[in-house]
Amino acid sequence: MGASSRTLFADTSLFVHGSTVVDNTLLTSSGSHTGLITTQGFEDTLRVTRGAYGRWSGLPEGQIKHPVATDRPTPLVDIECIRGVPERIDYKGAIVEPLDIEMTIAAIRYLIEEQQVSAIAICLLWAFRNPQHERLISDLIKEIAPACYVTLSSDIAPLPGEYERTSTTVINAYAGTVVQNYMGNLESLLASEGYSGPILVMQGHGGLLPVDEASSRAVGMIECGPVAGLIGSRHLGRLLSESNIIAVDMGGTTSKVGVIQHGVLDYAREPMVNRYHYLAPKIEVASIGAGGGSIIGLEPGSLAPTVGPQSAGSRPGPVCYGNGGTQPTLTDVMLLVGYMHPEHFLGGSIALDRKACVAAFDQVIATPLGMSVEEAAVGIYRVACSQMSDLIHEITVERGLDPRDYVLHAFGGTCPMLAGVFARELNVARIVVPNTASVNCAFGLLTSDVVHEYTATHLLSLPAPASQLNVHFEPMVNAARAALRAEGFGDDHIRIDCSVAMRYGLQVHELVTPVAGAFPLSDADIEQQVIAFEHLYEQRYGKGSAYREAGVELTQFRVTGCGLMQRPELVSAILGTADPSAAQIGSREILVESLNAFRVAPIYDFAKLTPGNVIPGPAVIHTPVTTIVLQEAQIGRIDAYQNTVIEFE
Repeated sequence: MGASSRTLFADTSLFVHGSTVVDNTLLTSSGSHTGLITTQGFEDTLRVTRGAYGRWSGLPEGQIKHPVATDRPTPLVDIECIRGVPERIDYKGAIVEPLDIEMTIAAIRYLIEEQQVSAIAICLLWAFRNPQHERLISDLIKEIAPACYVTLSSDIAPLPGEYERTSTTVINAYAGTVVQNYMGNLESLLASEGYSGPILVMQGHGGLLPVDEASSRAVGMIECGPVAGLIGSRHLGRLLSESNIIAVDMGGTTSKVGVIQHGVLDYAREPMVNRYHYLAPKIEVASIGAGGGSIIGLEPGSLAPTVGPQSAGSRPGPVCYGNGGTQPTLTDVMLLVGYMHPEHFLGGSIALDRKACVAAFDQVIATPLGMSVEEAAVGIYRVACSQMSDLIHEITVERGLDPRDYVLHAFGGTCPMLAGVFARELNVARIVVPNTASVNCAFGLLTSDVVHEYTATHLLSLPAPASQLNVHFEPMVNAARAALRAEGFGDDHIRIDCSVAMRYGLQVHELVTPVAGAFPLSDADIEQQVIAFEHLYEQRYGKGSAYREAGVELTQFRVTGCGLMQRPELVSAILGTADPSAAQIGSREILVESLNAFRVAPIYDFAKLTPGNVIPGPAVIHTPVTTIVLQEAQIGRIDAYQNTVIEFE
């Protein structure tokens, strides 16, 4: 950029950060040595999980079919580090048995002195109704071991669901010190470079938090990167007047898919990471282990081709990179089917080794299958497209959503090379490859707001006077406004959104439904709330499934306080000529998937394309960071924001 880092940071007014530190900590089992204090008699909650369900939840379908080979996830807390203490609070929050202070002190000393834990999770029965005992235990820990990291379930997950609440508390304690150290190092590094402004950290709920609060809520950072990509797509959708979007991020290791419906992001019903359930609010993102670096293989016996989940990583990476990789990857497939070119990859900064790619693919895939290298590569390409189609089908059609009503945003380094095929299979309205395709998650960070989430658990049957709902919302609304005002947001930059978890009588699962009116609610809003729930219920479970006669219940009250941030402005250009010939840099044979054949197609340099250009498929557009493939009967248009909009003839 032509400036030193100190000059750059001195001129920077805001630093926004997203990180995989929590995901990596859980995946590599590198968190703190953690202890758990719980109500006596409930020490096995983590090991029991949800009974038999815990044996297969989070596993791929192939493994679920072999129940003898399944098992529950290994708890993050060793059994020797779990201590139960005498105490009891009932479901109304009344103290049935006072906390035994002597036994509690003994449990704390055992964990600190004998087990030498550095973090303790506290999760007592019904603590979300009455946190008094948890807070007392926390005070005792601070007296005995001030440096110990402590997480209370009543702070981090004040919700019912004994296993999920315990798991959430343990995850936060397990990863908490790692996050604290990480954020402390980040703050020190930025300060040493001359930066003195605010630091905001991305959360899985789709908003930002100040660094000090994010450091104490490690569980909120899970999968925050993919969520940022969804936020970026939502912002772009608003500019393009698109409210229904399927956002697909296909990078080097995984593929992530999320849905934006009527401009609203959907929350995950049962968030899970590495097979551990947790209760923090989290935007729904479906994923599979398929990306550009995914290793191509054959199943033993059947020789069925597989794409991922193992990845070659950046080192050694795909065979064609020439860094010592010997296992073919999806990136190698893209080279073999003509979509990538040895001289045009990443703007020509890396020369790809096609000869090594062909040799490895022939040995590992083609020869065992009795095919030519090209035939095998085409087959693998179709497998990858089918995997993506199935993943999107799962998060749309299986939930009552029609892909024909949606625009597909294809971003990440790999997705624009496959989107033309799997989007056609799904019959989406059109494809948009953002100009920010390779950095869409970073773009999402810059278009996010500061968000504070508050949750309270209360059971209430509808119909009910609005005052009975307002009394539960009011303290959370006040807390949200106070937090945002303290962070410098004026009332004109504060938005308060309320929602409730609703269900029919005798059901055990809820649907989170946005509140129909603004706080404070009126009695007229309550009837609209029931109608909104019924509409959402039938959309999820099918027309006619709603049954008001069973009674409607509210179980949770949620408040989201948004501090509205200034967003970067994307410059809109005037559309010019439709003729793209000035940007054509050659032609070559590529796979035309619908014809099941290789055909000569024009190749374009994205940097030379201008708004208004129309590119008929089949064609390939090379950008410095990705490659866009237009299939047969597809037309690419460069819009006013330099996005590539692909329409179907």
